[in-house]
Amino acid sequence: MVRHTWARNPGTGRTTASRSDSRRGQAAIEYVGVLTLLLVISLAVVQLGIAVYAAQQAGTAARAGARVGSDKYQFGRAQSVALDSLSDWLADGATAVPSGGANDVTVRVKVRIPSLLPMFKFGSVTKKATMPRD
Repeated sequence: MVRHTWARNPGTGRTTASRSDSRRGQAAIEYVGVLTLLLVISLAVVQLGIAVYAAQQAGTAARAGARVGSDKYQFGRAQSVALDSLSDWLADGATAVPSGGANDVTVRVKVRIPSLLPMFKFGSVTKKATMPRD
């Protein structure tokens, strides 16, 4: 049970709530402000983790594609292997472009960074890997 203390203001003659009630309201407002700040910081940390994971996946896909493409009989599979090595939720919209010279094979993988909040766009990350030909 909440107990209110009422006092009569001598200057105006009006009845007002005591200071303890106004402090409780101030504490509630401060709590909401701090809670909002903690939520924003938490979302930023999770979004950073998603961006780092997307970059790691792009690098792994580029290496896998280059490894397969370095075999002279498997160069045609480099793109599909690179895209297959991505997590399913990152593979949508990802691109893998193999290119080869006489001595080496390079695969460049571009992955879109997913966003927690649809109003923000974080672009994409591109990684490449080069492997010597067999």
